[in-house]
Amino acid sequence: MSENTDSPAAQTAGNPVTPGSQASFGTYRRQPVSFVRRGTRLQGRRQAAWDQHADAFVIDVPRHVADTSVHPDYVFDAAAEFGREAPLVVEIGSGLGEAVVAAAEANPEKDFLAVEVYRPGLANTLLRIAQRGLTNVRVAQANAPEVLGSMLPAGSVAELWVFFPDPWHKAKHHKRRMVKDSFAEIAARALAPGGLWRLATDWSSYAQQMRDVVAASPDFRNAHDGERSGPASPLTAAWASGVDCEATGESDEVGGWAPRFEGRVLTSFENKALSAGRVIFDLTAERL
Repeated sequence: MSENTDSPAAQTAGNPVTPGSQASFGTYRRQPVSFVRRGTRLQGRRQAAWDQHADAFVIDVPRHVADTSVHPDYVFDAAAEFGREAPLVVEIGSGLGEAVVAAAEANPEKDFLAVEVYRPGLANTLLRIAQRGLTNVRVAQANAPEVLGSMLPAGSVAELWVFFPDPWHKAKHHKRRMVKDSFAEIAARALAPGGLWRLATDWSSYAQQMRDVVAASPDFRNAHDGERSGPASPLTAAWASGVDCEATGESDEVGGWAPRFEGRVLTSFENKALSAGRVIFDLTAERL
C-alpha cells in the first residue's frame, strides 16, 4: 500500500476529482470527511498478517492526495482481480471484517470488496481471510466517495453494504454523516439496476435520515416501503425505550424498515449496541 506525501496542490492541479471526495476543492482537508483517522500503526498479529497477506488481498490503490484517496484515473477490474466473473458485493466501512468475511465464507459464488480507512481494521480482516482460507475477498484502504464515484465501474456492484457508519450524533456534526443525498447519487452510479443497497444503524435520527435519503432519491425504491410501521416499527420501539438519546415521537406510522438482513452476522459492535439496549434499524433500497 503506497503512501503519498507530495503536495496536495501539486497533485490536484489539472486533474479531475470526484465530487465529495478527499480531493474536492483542491485539498482534502478543506472538505469534511465522514470518518476520523485513528492510529494506523500495526503491531503483533496484525503486522504479521499485513506482511504475509497484503500482497494477495490488499488492492494497491493509486493515490491522488492522501493515503486514503483514490487517483481519479484508476478503475478497479474485479474480473481480473478475482480471476472470474461473479456478483460483486462491496462493504463500505468494513471495520474488523467480521461481516464481510463471514459472508464471503457463506457465499463462495460471490466476490467481496471490503473498503475501510482504518488500517488495523484491514489487517484484522486479512487475519480472518487467511484463517478461513478464502480467495473471494479483497480489501482496500480508501475513502468511500472516491471508491463509488470513480474507482468502481458504473453498474458493476450487485450489493452495497453500509452497516453502522459513524452516527456523528451531535447536531453540529450531522453534515459529516456518510449517508446523505450526495452519497445516494454515487451509490446509484456503482450499483447495477436491481442491485441492493443495504443499510443498518443503531441511531434513530440517522435511521430516519437514511430512510429520507432513500425516499428522496430518483434512483432507488425502498424495498420495504410502508412495512413495519406503528407498533411493529423499530423506531416506535426506540422512542419508547428511552435509551436513544435523540428520541422524539410516539409511533412511527411511516415504516419502511427491512427485516434484519440474515447475511449480516452479529458483530462485536452490534452486540455491544444490543447489550446497551439500543434498537437496530435495517433498510434495503433497490436500484431502479
